[in-house]
Amino acid sequence: MFGMIPFVKAAGRGLGAMIKGRKGKETLEKEVKDLGLDTSGVEIEVDDDGGVSVIGEAVSQEMKEKIILAVGNVEGVGGVEDKAGSVAGGRESQFHTVVSGDTLSAISKKYYGTWRLYPEIFEANKPMLSHPDKIYPGQVLRIPAIETATS
Repeated sequence: MFGMIPFVKAAGRGLGAMIKGRKGKETLEKEVKDLGLDTSGVEIEVDDDGGVSVIGEAVSQEMKEKIILAVGNVEGVGGVEDKAGSVAGGRESQFHTVVSGDTLSAISKKYYGTWRLYPEIFEANKPMLSHPDKIYPGQVLRIPAIETATS
C-alpha cells in the first residue's frame, strides 16, 4: 500500500487535542492502545505540522491497516503516510471514504457486487466500528479483499 492515505481532517473522532508534535503522538498512541490494537513493531510519528506516519513492521497486513485507520479517523488528521510493512503479509484492503447516504450494505454492493457481504466490512473495521449502522460521512473504512461469487 505504501504512500499517503487521505482522510477528512474535519471528520473523525474528536479527542480534544491538537494532533501535532509529541503531544499529538501521545494522543494517537493512546487512541490505538484504547482500541486494543497490537502495535508491536510499529511506530506512530507526528511532526510539528500535524503530519502523521506509521512506520515499521506490523504483525499483519490487517493490523497495519487498522492502525492506519485508527489514527487517520481522528479529527485533525488529514492523511497518514504509510511507511510500514507487515511481518505476516496478507492481502491489501481497499479504503473507502463514507459519503452521505452510504450504508455498509451499499458499500458491500459497490465493492463485492452484493449487499450480503456487509458483515465482512463491519468485522474488518472492528474495533473502530461498534455497530453496522454507526458510520459517518468522512470516515474511512477498510474493504477487505475477499473471494466472491462475482470475482
